[in-house]
Amino acid sequence: MKKRGMGQGKWNGFGGKVEIEETIHDAVIREVKEEAGIVVQHIQLYGVLDFTLPGEIQIWQVHIFLATQFSGEVIETEEMKPKWFAIPEIPYNAMWEDDKYWLPFLLEHKKFRGTFTFDESYRIVTQELTLNTLNPQQVIPFRDTGSRSRFLDPESSSG
Repeated sequence: MKKRGMGQGKWNGFGGKVEIEETIHDAVIREVKEEAGIVVQHIQLYGVLDFTLPGEIQIWQVHIFLATQFSGEVIETEEMKPKWFAIPEIPYNAMWEDDKYWLPFLLEHKKFRGTFTFDESYRIVTQELTLNTLNPQQVIPFRDTGSRSRFLDPESSSG
């Protein structure tokens, strides 16, 4: 559960802004460590989503990764209260509205690309989601100071 900032009170993946001179891959590892106390391994990019939010000029690009292993103990931090859910129990009604569209693809290990536009109430007004269109060489710059990375793995096992 996100404890502060944008998305507070929602079940959300780990993530945040990529720091200057940091790769997106490095940001995933750092953010998960900061927000959950674990070190993810075997991470793979599965999706890229572009979000247009109310009152924002820029488009937020979110990179969706899946980790198949991690080390350490999951802990609660100032940012997050992590909790794993069985797939049938994923609380979509307590998550961002877009998650119910793309998360099933991630759980099926399908690559995807999408765009979502939200209104002032953070309800989706337009959306597009395409499967098997992800080409990391085209959509992800090596260094990026404006991207946001999200990590989700409700079936993760330590190890």
